[in-house]
Amino acid sequence: MITRRVFSDRETSASKWAPALRASCLVLLVATPLQAQDAPLPPITVGAGLQSSFVHTDSDAEDSDSTDAFKLDHARLYVNGSATTTIKFMFNTEYQSATNNVEILDAVARFEMSPKFNIWAGRFLPPSDRANLYGPFYSHHWAVYSDGVQNGHPFISQGRDNGVAYWGDFGKVKVSAGAFDGLSATKTNDNIISAARVQVDFWDAESGYYLNGTYYGDKDLLALGAAVQAQSDDESTNTATTLDFLLEKKLGDAGVISVESEYANYDGLGGYNADFASSEGGYVLGAYLFPKKVGTGQFELLVKYAEANFSKSAVLVDYEQKTTEFDVNYVIKQFNARVMFFIKNTNYSAVKTDDMQVGVGLQIQM
Repeated sequence: MITRRVFSDRETSASKWAPALRASCLVLLVATPLQAQDAPLPPITVGAGLQSSFVHTDSDAEDSDSTDAFKLDHARLYVNGSATTTIKFMFNTEYQSATNNVEILDAVARFEMSPKFNIWAGRFLPPSDRANLYGPFYSHHWAVYSDGVQNGHPFISQGRDNGVAYWGDFGKVKVSAGAFDGLSATKTNDNIISAARVQVDFWDAESGYYLNGTYYGDKDLLALGAAVQAQSDDESTNTATTLDFLLEKKLGDAGVISVESEYANYDGLGGYNADFASSEGGYVLGAYLFPKKVGTGQFELLVKYAEANFSKSAVLVDYEQKTTEFDVNYVIKQFNARVMFFIKNTNYSAVKTDDMQVGVGLQIQM
């Protein structure tokens, strides 16, 4: 038996016009441009970072015995996402070993219209020295922020403050400027802290706001940066001024050499010792990365020397700090996997007691 389907007038009409309707829809789709807000956005990314170490410390203080400690120096979670192609969000946390608490490290609304025009608002690193802008996970050496020079700027936590800043990359010139909360950072002065930085890359350019302490030979760098932070009080304007330098050169198949240096002057703003209104100093760091892999990584030798002078205390005498650090690093996957053996010797002319630290640090990121 053959079953024959009988079409109604409506079905027949729709069938007749279906090809034309499909063609019209296709023309409309082709003719309508894809809107920016309809473009697929990058997926939300989640990462983590860990720094842990074993440290042996000898102190010259009276009745002080040497100590051995296993430390959880840093543990961080990183979250990045996009609301649109130009509006992005960064949220990072930091574990504080001193309090056993997790706190907000970065919480930033990022309006990134072009390499030359970017506005960040929230909590992040203000324009400052290179050392502050690379942080402990992207530094070249282990014992960062212990020399009386690097990143003595006032902060809420880990160099961060609440505020807003503009930054832009103009080829090999990088500029940034912003305004930040004074009371949160200084705890005593509620006037706004203004901050600005200019950097010139004479060889390869560095893109983005945050920086590295090394690129392990991925870039040839000759970079000079200058930064200033300023805050007024009832009598004067307090300042933190820094000049930083980084040279890094890959020597073909002969390895990579690096030289990093900085001069810092903290005049009423920041510094490593709150009992002193003024401090200044500088450091120089040199490193050599061997070209051949040994196992899964490369060995690197690094040495750093720093001097800092502290003055203008109401009750204490002026003093000088000298810090020497020597590292033997095993670089497995740059900043994502490395082991750093270190010796750090710190000498004081007065006020504080000399000490020496020997240890090994492990860094893992994903």
